[in-house]
Amino acid sequence: MIALLTAGGISMVFTLLLTPLFARAFRRLKLGQFIRADTPTAHVMKRGTPSMGGIVFITAAIIGYFGGHLVAGDSVAGTGILVLAMMAGLGFIGFVDDFLKVKRQNSIGLAGWYKIVGTVIVAIVFGIIALVYRDANGRTPASTAISFVRDLNFNFVVVFGATFGVILFIVWIVLITTATTNAVNLADGLDGLAAGSSILAIGSYIIIGFWQSNQSCFSAKIQLDNLFKCYTVSRPLDIAVVAAAIVGSLIGFLWWNTSPAQIMMGDTGSFGLGGALAALAILSRTELLLILIGGLFLIITGQVIVQRIYFKATRGKRIWRASPLHHHFEMKGWAEVTIVVRFWIISGLFVAAGVGTFYLEWLSRVP
Repeated sequence: MIALLTAGGISMVFTLLLTPLFARAFRRLKLGQFIRADTPTAHVMKRGTPSMGGIVFITAAIIGYFGGHLVAGDSVAGTGILVLAMMAGLGFIGFVDDFLKVKRQNSIGLAGWYKIVGTVIVAIVFGIIALVYRDANGRTPASTAISFVRDLNFNFVVVFGATFGVILFIVWIVLITTATTNAVNLADGLDGLAAGSSILAIGSYIIIGFWQSNQSCFSAKIQLDNLFKCYTVSRPLDIAVVAAAIVGSLIGFLWWNTSPAQIMMGDTGSFGLGGALAALAILSRTELLLILIGGLFLIITGQVIVQRIYFKATRGKRIWRASPLHHHFEMKGWAEVTIVVRFWIISGLFVAAGVGTFYLEWLSRVP
């Protein structure tokens, strides 16, 4: 518990106090946001706002995580490091994209295929390490089974054999990572929208990880009649600690990112957050539960997909005025702050449904 609270506190103080310094440095380096001319007027006014703010909260989360363990006197775990590595790896891809946009002064950054290839490479490395590394109890951070609230009966290795099963599981990880990263990236269109929604979604893993730790099958406190309910997740408390570090860093960052934003997270931040969310879901064995926890991101992504399919099928017609969905409401005249707060509420409801489902599953299990 000390590590968890300290990690969140350190990362929050870091971003709360140092984000303005990073913003001024980025402005001096002319690392400002490029805004296309065809965007709404309110967005054109944001041109030149320091971007790449993801650097700030990714750095803060890393410092907070290690600082929390140092203060608590706990040893770091492969689980937490894997989450941070996924976050930093995908954040780097986003950074390259942001840097190219600033350098070229247009909206064309890293080519789409390069982003996909980079995401796939990071996800593959993550998946391999998650299946090879073992903790003190001999558990690997990831399992080759598809999971909902815990591992389901469908196991890739059991169904398809060791070699092909592992390959298919890596493909599964790549799909989750790519989908989640792009979903968070699409949500990053209004001041504070992606940051606030990510606080809620990633914050759910503080609760999930802490509960899994209390109900771990390897805990001395677990009674024999509770073995049917316990979790076999590797180092679940470390999942809670790293989630707390990320949430703390985002809370401090949101202070400066809310409208009117003094700094934007850019693709550096949205890619990093997408990677962290995917890693937390995979390592906590709640992959399919991410559909609820990240429900807002799913809606925004789904709207973009439907809009594009309809646009191409009808040769130029649209269902909504714009996509992603938050820009549709902008075009209808909604104030930016109104859209952001209402989307936060929707995100919170989805997260509550996800955490509630997680807990109800535990209650429903009969010893």
